[in-house]
Amino acid sequence: MTLFTLTPTRLREGIWDGEIAGTDSDLRVSVSHMGQRLDGVELTKTAPGAWALRVPIPATAISDGVQTFVVCDADGMTLGSFAIVAGDVLAHDLRAEIDLLRTELDMLKRAFRQHCADSA
Repeated sequence: MTLFTLTPTRLREGIWDGEIAGTDSDLRVSVSHMGQRLDGVELTKTAPGAWALRVPIPATAISDGVQTFVVCDADGMTLGSFAIVAGDVLAHDLRAEIDLLRTELDMLKRAFRQHCADSA
């Protein structure tokens, strides 16, 4: 069994880039989303045991919620995955984080005012 490591590098302009490291063998991969294989996936050997992976994200795969993409080798073994989060799911998380920051800021303001009052 050959072990490979998938490392994400960036997501830019609808292209997800990653690096795969492992033994120096002939590697073939496929990427799927919701059980459907994606077209246009590019795998380029960059060094012995290293490959650059480019995955164009189709517009149909971008929607509210968490969208997970699975990278597999030719034998169907999962090498890794990546996800894109969009829409209300993300907005809810951001609102919760902002509420927490506001609460902490209010607590710090009260403590600072009390400190100033006690020092005077």
